Amino acid sequence: MAPKATKAEKKQNYDSKLCQLLDEFNQILVVNADNVGSNQLQSIRRGLRGDSVVLMGKNTMMKRSVRMHAEKTGNNAFLNLVPLLVGNVGLIFTKGDLKEVSEEVAKYKVGAPARVGLVAPIDVVVPPGNTGLDPSQTSFFQVLNIPTKINKGTVEIITPVELIKKGDKVGSSEAALLAKLAIRPFSYGLVVLSVYDNGSVFSPEVLDLTEDDLVAKFAIGVSMVTSLSLAISYPTLAAAPHMFVNAYKNVLSIAVVTEYSFPEADKVKEFLKDPSKFAVAAVAAPAAASGAAPAAAKEEEKKPEPEEESDEEMGFGLFDE
Repeated sequence: MAPKATKAEKKQNYDSKLCQLLDEFNQILVVNADNVGSNQLQSIRRGLRGDSVVLMGKNTMMKRSVRMHAEKTGNNAFLNLVPLLVGNVGLIFTKGDLKEVSEEVAKYKVGAPARVGLVAPIDVVVPPGNTGLDPSQTSFFQVLNIPTKINKGTVEIITPVELIKKGDKVGSSEAALLAKLAIRPFSYGLVVLSVYDNGSVFSPEVLDLTEDDLVAKFAIGVSMVTSLSLAISYPTLAAAPHMFVNAYKNVLSIAVVTEYSFPEADKVKEFLKDPSKFAVAAVAAPAAASGAAPAAAKEEEKKPEPEEESDEEMGFGLFDE
């Protein structure tokens, strides 16, 4: 029988494993593991097997190993992980697509009962309907101000009731009632808190961004740069077209109120002298387009129809046999 490893040997082995993973993987998901059981964690490990490794441990050991490895390798980017190691967290090292790994982790959530003292992660609403409980159980509902009635010898909830609000602690009465109704309102699993990618740390919401989202955000940035450039009269590639248009408008305005002119300004002055030309120009374009169709139709009507060839011209006579 192999001798049991000492505490110091366990720490050394853990340190070696963490350092090896830091060298091997460039992408890490920092996950919260509150209320996640060992069996559930094993299922997650099996599901991620192949291109990902799940590592749990004490925060103090992980921080110490990360700092020592950063100092040993001279790669200070590892130190960005240290502030993230707070609370009941673990690390998922991966070589796969971060979004796909994150979605795979989210699949392994299991339902859990509302235990006394737990902080509710969501609102808990008890639906209306028959509870299957006998009338002697109405005291639970009365304590929680849940409207009920007796229907066919069982207790029936009349309207939906918000039993627990998100962020509130679960009381003993709420926990007992949910247990009697066989309601498991909460679900727990590994929750991605932060993403580490080649030294950069960002929120997991970034993984949900699509190409359309990036294009929209880029367009907003270009718009802001353009507005700022126009406001301070600083030329940029984005603002240049607007600056040219504004400059042309200014030159055109000066030409209109002075004797200075140029070909484009002459047209504007001509329209301003005789506003009726605005209406003529507006009507002329559709008229030209609509007039083309009747003209084409008339030409088709004028085309002579080909005469049918007679039997005689074809070399046949009426009485030919």
